[in-house]
Amino acid sequence: MSSLSNRYAHQLLDARAMSRLVVPLSSDACLSLEDAYDIAHSISSARIAQGETIIGRRIGFIDCKLDSEHDMGVTSSTLIWAPLFDATVRTVDRSHCIQSLTGAVQPRLEASVVFRLGRTPAPDAGLDALADCIEWMASGLEIVICPYPDWKFTAVDAIAAFGLHGALLIGEPRPLPLASRRNLALMLSHASVSLSCGGWLRAAGYGSDVMGSPVHALLHLHQQLQAQPRSAPLLAGEIIATGAWAAAIPIEAGQTWSTAFSAVNLAGMSITLV
Repeated sequence: MSSLSNRYAHQLLDARAMSRLVVPLSSDACLSLEDAYDIAHSISSARIAQGETIIGRRIGFIDCKLDSEHDMGVTSSTLIWAPLFDATVRTVDRSHCIQSLTGAVQPRLEASVVFRLGRTPAPDAGLDALADCIEWMASGLEIVICPYPDWKFTAVDAIAAFGLHGALLIGEPRPLPLASRRNLALMLSHASVSLSCGGWLRAAGYGSDVMGSPVHALLHLHQQLQAQPRSAPLLAGEIIATGAWAAAIPIEAGQTWSTAFSAVNLAGMSITLV
């Protein structure tokens, strides 16, 4: 698959650089999830060679409501992931920021929670042990992009195409005392977020929509990586975008979007798109 994965990788890298659409890979090839991750690995190698650095991962398509809406061929038990690079992630020092959509193809916006790992999890870490590794959490706004016409694709297509990641904005980190980490999964399962544009509510969701809790999603990612020999395990210092709490909403320049969380002590964010 190496030569084919390299060909697909360069096709997707070129499409991203030129901000153009491409035909879904699944339309003319019988590709497995393993093949898709091989393509993603080739893309990562090319980006690293160009000077970018992997700083974490993003989890995608774990909410069954998103699956049915976009016909992604993914069930509620399926988790896909993609690496996060320093070039597309930034921490927002203030509650409001400006974000460019230049080059973003068919952009949409997702609200999520972001974790930073303070310690490397043991290979056999369970939920509590994994939660103990979380140093802080923060609100996140992720711009997702899609090189496939009309957002029609399979899980294989999504994995290969950067996990559909465009940019990640991270809000004010909230340090997690060790004593509170064991209750984090339950706390986030009861939390909710609203996503508004121009003062109008456009989407809302719950932490329980993310595989029961974002901490559960992190555990699924950890376990999945153990079964993927070519993928590095989770490491201390990684930033993990744990998945959308609500359906991704189409966005355009000129809009101002904001998030607000309830039942969890997380500061919301506001961005103006240009």
